[in-house]
Amino acid sequence: MKMKHSLWKSYRFSVFLLTGIAIGCILGILLGKQATVLAPFGDIFLNLMFTVVVPMVFVSIATAVGNMLNMKRLGKILADMILVFIVTGLIAAVLVLLVVHWFPPAAGTHIALKSAAMSKPTSVGDMIVGALTVDDFAGLMKRANMLPIIVAAILFGFCVSACGSSKSPVGKFMNNLNDIIMKLVNVIMLYAPIGLGAYFANLIGKFGPNLLGDYGHAMLIYYPLCLVYALIAFPAYSFFAGGSLGVRQMVKNITNPAITAFATQSSVATLPVNMDSCDKIGVPKDIRDIVLPMGATMHMDGSVLAAILKISFLYGVFGQSFTGAGTYAKSIFVAILSAFVLSGAPGGGLVGEMLIVNLFGYPSEAFPLIATIGFLVDPPATCINAAGDTVASMMVTRLVEGKDWLTRRLQPKQTEPEKQ
Repeated sequence: MKMKHSLWKSYRFSVFLLTGIAIGCILGILLGKQATVLAPFGDIFLNLMFTVVVPMVFVSIATAVGNMLNMKRLGKILADMILVFIVTGLIAAVLVLLVVHWFPPAAGTHIALKSAAMSKPTSVGDMIVGALTVDDFAGLMKRANMLPIIVAAILFGFCVSACGSSKSPVGKFMNNLNDIIMKLVNVIMLYAPIGLGAYFANLIGKFGPNLLGDYGHAMLIYYPLCLVYALIAFPAYSFFAGGSLGVRQMVKNITNPAITAFATQSSVATLPVNMDSCDKIGVPKDIRDIVLPMGATMHMDGSVLAAILKISFLYGVFGQSFTGAGTYAKSIFVAILSAFVLSGAPGGGLVGEMLIVNLFGYPSEAFPLIATIGFLVDPPATCINAAGDTVASMMVTRLVEGKDWLTRRLQPKQTEPEKQ
């Protein structure tokens, strides 16, 4: 009974959200073109999200950086951790690029948003400049300049940390403001079932019920992809970390974090279970205490898989060819940036989706299309993200302590009964 209550508590919002979308789809089918009268209710939700996104990103990232830098021991652990996060993210990106090349997620799509409404895609040079600066402070108040906002937030967070961090007046204010904005996002999300339901009623009223099959095709690609990644990449990473013994330890201890992450859809909520699993595996305390909390907000291989799926989906919707080294490089850059930087922010997935829309020059109408994919892929994505943190901590330990770390760590535990 308690298990059923826990599952309902974890999934009730997803149930409400999917119910709202389902009702909207039904209304779109029944009302046809007349469903456009519901469009304003969907626009209200979009406008609320667009309005809150800038303060949400700046405050949450600045607060996270300001608090995170209180840790004294960064050194080699931090450097190796970042290396592991980036390398595993690149591997995930290459895998999903191969899959969407063979199985385009928007193949046969009936969505036909007008490409004429698109702005000019950002060039590589302009993207680098745009990632660092804007030419006026007022530019930091515009959601179109998401990357400069992130850079400014990180720099501001460093300065907060250097001037007293969370114990300073500004640090305390930022933490409280972050809590308030998180609450505001939660309040806005209460309207999401109605807002997205109205949006899809309008969308299906325009394009017909064939729209429903488009998301099903994307899910048929993503869910098996996550399973393949877990069955191939995790054992490979574990073998690098500790040989065949590392693989056995991973298989023995990764089930609880994976199930918890899938059920709660939260990497942060999975942290205690991850800590326990890494302790049983033999990961040193100082390494797991750094890698796991930061991994819960920065190590997101499942999100990388989802981000490129969304980008490829939009290319198909707008009738573009998802090919070319430049397109692939830009997609990998945006996917890893979304996972590495944005996932620590409340609603980070939504921010990443907005970043995709802006950087690739799509109109704002494209945002709900990939936001819906984000909601649908969240359980397996979180499962890959959080379970991947366990494996990443093993890899970081291998880089910090050498290839025989696991044998040395487990030997005392194995010989202890004999000493008694």
